[in-house]
Amino acid sequence: MKIATIRLKEYYEQASTTEKEIISYILANPEETSKLTIYQLAERTFSSPASIIRLCKKNSFNGYKEFSKSLLFEQAVRKNYKNKRITDVTKVDSVKEVVDKVTNKNILSLEETTSLLDYDVIDACVKSIYRCEKLVLFGIGASLIVAKDAQLKFTRINKMVYVAEDWHTQLLMAKNMTAHDIGIVISYSGETEEMIQCAKTVQENQAELISITKYGSATISDMADHKLFVAANEYAFRSGAMSSRISQLNLIDILYTTYVNMHYEKSIEILEKNQIKKESH
Repeated sequence: MKIATIRLKEYYEQASTTEKEIISYILANPEETSKLTIYQLAERTFSSPASIIRLCKKNSFNGYKEFSKSLLFEQAVRKNYKNKRITDVTKVDSVKEVVDKVTNKNILSLEETTSLLDYDVIDACVKSIYRCEKLVLFGIGASLIVAKDAQLKFTRINKMVYVAEDWHTQLLMAKNMTAHDIGIVISYSGETEEMIQCAKTVQENQAELISITKYGSATISDMADHKLFVAANEYAFRSGAMSSRISQLNLIDILYTTYVNMHYEKSIEILEKNQIKKESH
C-alpha cells in the first residue's frame, strides 16, 4: 500500500509553493480530502486539477484517482485501529482469556502492519541492502532481539550484518559508517534516546537510514530515508514488547525473503552451501 500522507510529508520540502498549499490542506484534512473530487480539492486549495495531478504523479501515483483511493484506504485503517481495540489483560482474566487476548492481539498487529506496508519502500530497502558495503543494525531491549534475528538471517546468505549488544558499541559502529553503508534502526516508539543518537550519527556519516517504528510521526522515522511501520497497538501495561515484536520480526522476514527472491539462484546456492548438516557416525 502506498501511504499517501507519508509520501506527501516526505515530498513537502522540495514541493513548489502551489504544491505546498495543496499538501498542507490534505494533511490538515485527510478524511475530508478522501471524499473530494479533484475539482473540489482544486477550488479549496486555490490551485488547478493539472497541479494536483502533477503532484500525485511526482509521488508515484498514476493520478488523482489512485491517490484518492490510497488516502481513503489509509483513513479506513486509522478508523479500524479504534474499532478493533482488544481489551487489555486484567487481573481477573482466566488462562483461556489471556491466551485468546494475547493471540488475537498478535494476529491483529500482523494484519494492521500488513495494511501499512508500502511495497515501493520495501523494494527500495532491499535494493539498498544488496548494494551496501556494511549493513549495521541498531536496537536495545526487545528491538535488539529483532536486530539479532535479522543478523542471523542475512548472514546465512552471505550478507554480513553488524550488531552490538550494548548501545555504546552501537554508537561506535555508527561513527565508523560511510556513505556506502546502511543502518537499520529498530525502535517501537521511535523516540528511544540512545537510538536517536545512533540515527543522527548514521546521518552525519551520510549513510542511508532505514527505520522500523510504530505507525505515525516520530523522531527516528522522520530522520529516515526509508520508513517501515508496525501497528501501534501495544497493551497499556506493556511489561515487555509483545505484538510489536511479532510485527517487527515479520517485517524482517519480509525484507529477507524479498532479498532472497530478488537474487533467487544466487541465494539458494549460498543457502544450500551454508546448510549445517549433522555428520553420521
